[in-house]
Amino acid sequence: MKKSIIVFLLISLLAFLAIGCANTNEAKKEVVEKEAQKEVSEENKYGGTLIYGRGGDSVGLDPANVTDGESLKVTMQLFDTLVDYEEGSTKVIPSLAKSWEASEDGLVWTFHLEEGVKFHDGTDFNAEAVVFNFERWMNKNHPYHQGEFEYWGYMFGGFPGLLNKVEAVDEYTVKITLNKKSAPFISNLAMAPFAISSPTAVKKYGEDYFKHPVGTGAFKFEDWKRGDRIELVRNEEYWKGKAYLEGIVFRSIPDNTARFMELQSGTIDMMDGVNPNSVPQIKSDNKLKLTLRPSMNVGYLAMNFDKKPFDNKLVRQAINHAINKEEIIQALYAGLAEPAKNPLPPSLWGYNEDVDKYEYNPEKAKELLAEAGYPDGFKTTLWAMPVPRPYMPQPKLIAQAIQADLKKIGVQAEIKSYDWGTYLDKVGNGEHDMCLMGWTGDNGDPDNFLYVLLDKDNAVKGSAGNYAFYRSDELHDLLIKAQTTMDRAERTKLYKEAQEVVHEDAPWVPMAHSTPPIALKNKIENYVPSPLGIEHLNGVWKK
Repeated sequence: MKKSIIVFLLISLLAFLAIGCANTNEAKKEVVEKEAQKEVSEENKYGGTLIYGRGGDSVGLDPANVTDGESLKVTMQLFDTLVDYEEGSTKVIPSLAKSWEASEDGLVWTFHLEEGVKFHDGTDFNAEAVVFNFERWMNKNHPYHQGEFEYWGYMFGGFPGLLNKVEAVDEYTVKITLNKKSAPFISNLAMAPFAISSPTAVKKYGEDYFKHPVGTGAFKFEDWKRGDRIELVRNEEYWKGKAYLEGIVFRSIPDNTARFMELQSGTIDMMDGVNPNSVPQIKSDNKLKLTLRPSMNVGYLAMNFDKKPFDNKLVRQAINHAINKEEIIQALYAGLAEPAKNPLPPSLWGYNEDVDKYEYNPEKAKELLAEAGYPDGFKTTLWAMPVPRPYMPQPKLIAQAIQADLKKIGVQAEIKSYDWGTYLDKVGNGEHDMCLMGWTGDNGDPDNFLYVLLDKDNAVKGSAGNYAFYRSDELHDLLIKAQTTMDRAERTKLYKEAQEVVHEDAPWVPMAHSTPPIALKNKIENYVPSPLGIEHLNGVWKK
């Protein structure tokens, strides 16, 4: 009996060991197979062209000379900046500058550059190229300072503004000396308009450089059919490693519904400017997927201080009480937004929660108009953007809703619109009475909203970012102090006070902070939307 038990136990043990070995071998095989699959799938990520459907064409492709998102969406793929933002966030990370340091007084910044980087035309990226770009942006007497360079003026306070000088210390070291401390300086440098262009290309093309962009980016410019498409091809020698996609085609399809139909039919791979009421269809379509861009924006109605009766604060406050934002958001944003009461979005540090909102109150609006001397209302114009934007997905319908609300208080507003480039030029020249506009943050700093959009420095006709042409010395003093204060808590206090000033003066009707939906085919992978509204696409791949 004992012998039988021993034999049985030995047989059982051998069987167990055999099964264990088999299982181990199977597990090893599975791991090897999975690793092989990983390698294959990585190889399979390369190839294909992404067709990106968007609501409007680019104005230009010289990043330093444009302010619109449709232009910067493309230039992001063609160019690199000295410093960049981490994917999906506003954290500043190295790019063409591999490291940097600032002097104790915050006035001298030294940047150490990547070596061996080439522009798309084969010329070298180096310190001299960086100096050329900065001199071109900041010096109005530079032979290639051709254009308005509006973003430079907005962010650095004029020409030359904040910067005193830019020097090449050696072939791969640049020193930038400021006239005063600037808390947002390094964040500003990461912005898309301050990407580095090939000096050779700028000199070659002159005033036509905006049609022949040459950078160091993951993609190279191939062709531009105005009003239709922009074609890019992969930069096979990209210094960060080549992109997965062979190319990108940015197609201009202004009508949201037509663009969505093209996505459904498969002629485009992704689209922004999604009609919020299309979201349920996207969610129910197994060939599509939806992603939401983190909200860091504001859509607003600007009232021009240089045009009567908007020079009267009571009129501006009346307009604020007249518009039913909540109803507009439910009807035209499908709830993918929240009503705005400040120029800053709530997601940004420095936001003032304690500011009281202007309640929807048509009777209060009528009282204010009567007090201002307009008991019977007045006639005016309301300008509407011709293209959908992330902060205003259906501008014409939003304009019509505002028009209807204003009519209830006796204000007769005629809606006007122009093509996108003309619209931007005209509102920048202050030709409007009221205009719909908006802003997506560039760098995660309140200065990028309050100073750029509302400071008197930027209420200059021809290159305005302040489309209300609102000029407040009190606000200006607060914003300049905040720029030169390095302590975050103190800056927060100053920005909260600034929002109170803006609320009282009411240069805008802040409309909405949206969470913009983006629709993609299921086969598009690794698309990471940025809160800044534009992102690099070199990590995107197609199944």
